[in-house]
Amino acid sequence: MAFVRAIVDGYARYGQSPDRALAHAQIAPADLTEPAGRVTAAQFEALSGFAMQELDDEALGWFSRRLPWGTYGMLCRASLGSPDLGIAIKRWCRHHRLLTDDIAFDLTVKDSVATVSMIEHRALGPLREFCLVSNLRFLHGFASWAIDSRVSLLEAGFPYDAPPHADAYPLMFGGSLVFGAARAGYSFDSRYLALPLQRDEAALRQMLRRALPLTVLQYRRDRLLGQRVRELLRARSAEPASAESLAGLMNMSSRSLHRQLQAEGVSLQSLKDEVRRTLAMEQLRRTDKPIKQVAQAVGFRNEKSFSRAFLAWTGVTPGAFRQTD
Repeated sequence: MAFVRAIVDGYARYGQSPDRALAHAQIAPADLTEPAGRVTAAQFEALSGFAMQELDDEALGWFSRRLPWGTYGMLCRASLGSPDLGIAIKRWCRHHRLLTDDIAFDLTVKDSVATVSMIEHRALGPLREFCLVSNLRFLHGFASWAIDSRVSLLEAGFPYDAPPHADAYPLMFGGSLVFGAARAGYSFDSRYLALPLQRDEAALRQMLRRALPLTVLQYRRDRLLGQRVRELLRARSAEPASAESLAGLMNMSSRSLHRQLQAEGVSLQSLKDEVRRTLAMEQLRRTDKPIKQVAQAVGFRNEKSFSRAFLAWTGVTPGAFRQTD
């Protein structure tokens, strides 16, 4: 409800009544005063879309000048022709400066981590939180849609204390949340930057008819999920790796983990087998460890079960593989 109240404040800035927008979204004015009030994603989408058009300001009063209806669609279009996500985000950062001087985006990459941060060039006042959260979600939602993959966040930071509704933030961002940060921004695996854009002009026109869900709900599919699971399995090769433990490390449910891997055309068991097989072959080639120690190093309880699995994977026993390799 705090974000609903922020839209109402935007109406106040322009000296207009929010009554029609609230009615369109089926939000009772009396509900605005509820400290723990909530609206559905559909209600918020309806309210935001109506307000942006009625006020002719897609910034909803955040900035020192209006961003007329269609502005963010133009920003999406300016980035759409990029060959990969990294260039698309750089274009977004550059072109956003043409819209307003009040804030600026910046993309940096260090040690395989990409970070999008926002610089505030003027005081944003009571709409600050709504402005920063919305602009981060605009870019994150567009990036995920453009490459047809969730950009899973490692961390998201916000330059203010945790608000009373901080429990809503994991639904919008994921990853570790840091309040009291120096700047608003988020970080993610830099490999997403190399993914090619999957969308064209026709898809953009279709998306813009209902673009706001991208700012409210996280994109589901993650095209790097399989690779991240492989890395976790490899790093914890000697430990039991259940769906629950792996999902917990990636801030998701085990059900979502299975569903998203299935969307990529792989299963958790196949990834476990792939990683174990690769590690076992490396150990057999490069070391003189007894077969029993190799089995334990790649997560098997005993040599017998390891030998049976290795034979199924390769067609030969571990001993025969070591002799012939």
